[in-house]
Amino acid sequence: MDFLPELTFGQRLKVYRERSGKTRAVLGGLVGRSAEWVKAVETDRILPPRIHMLDRIARALKVDVSALAGELSARSAVVNGPEHPALASVRDAVNRFAISDEASPESLTSLRERLAMAWRARHQASDHRTVLGGLLPGMLRDVQRAALAYEGDERRQAQALLAETFGLTQMFLAYQPAAELLWRVADRAMVAAQESGDPEALACAGWFLCQVHRDAGDWDTAMAVTLDLLSALEPRTADGNTNLLALWGALNFEAAYTAARAGEEGRAWRYWDRADRVAQRLPQGFYQPQTSFSQVIMGAHAVTVAVELQKSGEAVRQARRHDSAAIPSRPRRARHLIEVARAHYGKDDKEAAVMTLRQAYESAPETIRFNGYARQITLDLLDGPRSARDDARDLAIKVGLLS
Repeated sequence: MDFLPELTFGQRLKVYRERSGKTRAVLGGLVGRSAEWVKAVETDRILPPRIHMLDRIARALKVDVSALAGELSARSAVVNGPEHPALASVRDAVNRFAISDEASPESLTSLRERLAMAWRARHQASDHRTVLGGLLPGMLRDVQRAALAYEGDERRQAQALLAETFGLTQMFLAYQPAAELLWRVADRAMVAAQESGDPEALACAGWFLCQVHRDAGDWDTAMAVTLDLLSALEPRTADGNTNLLALWGALNFEAAYTAARAGEEGRAWRYWDRADRVAQRLPQGFYQPQTSFSQVIMGAHAVTVAVELQKSGEAVRQARRHDSAAIPSRPRRARHLIEVARAHYGKDDKEAAVMTLRQAYESAPETIRFNGYARQITLDLLDGPRSARDDARDLAIKVGLLS
């Protein structure tokens, strides 16, 4: 919720800067600008900074970039992800609670198969969000019924399936204007995972919950949730369960990601190293379906850490070391390419940025269409050099920024 709706960007920046206890000189030093530049922004004498500088300011003030940016005119609404046509039906399915009925619940085996099919669709379909939007209402209804109807161990298994279904729902809701629904899904997933007593369900639900806290700018809570799970699950990773080991590795990377978002470079790379060591223990070709954790994803994760640390040159170097085509999931590959585009954009290589965004679109149009960074860079490139302008305009039309 926006608590400063009537303020200009400059006024909003001043509020958050003063709340953090920083002078203009201190904030300017943290983001590589002068105190006079900060004053010019706060007094609205110059236009609000673009996305890369917004990231730096938000990180310095320890707020989420969306809270800082607020409603930057109609441009903000354009940059934010749109509402998917299936959002209303998914919202209705989430908001409805199963009640006891006379019909027998679907078998757990059948529900597992449906859920596995939905995850495969999520990774393989270019229109993955549309596919999920069609599958989720029925899945949510039937898994909730099973969690209510079964007893004993079968009920605990159904709760684990419910937690996983809520995680898949979070994948659908991400980047859409449904923040309150996203929180509800993440919380209900964790409750269901706790009810199941299944360490894999707990690890997966915690992974999703960490992302919601981090994306809301609450990096301290995101890190606390992650570290609690890492500590609790570590003793269980020695039992030979490959999927749990992969989830533990994914949580190590989440710690790296959160540290990078907070600008803690040493801590970020330490957790990336830990995650990489876990990845090397996985069987060749193993790909964890909920988190994408695997040996092949670690190169993409290195790019993400470098981008979040504002090390664009390092991110580009990492990207050159790894083949994006090796990532088997189409939306995850597209997400990686968007991170690479952010790195090129940070180096002011606008031609490479737009070319990489086009590759992301080819991999999974519905990933780039809903990703705020991709939309912002595309919009900015419309005013870029002529060599990038035509491609940017074509991409803007495809992702719905221009008609």
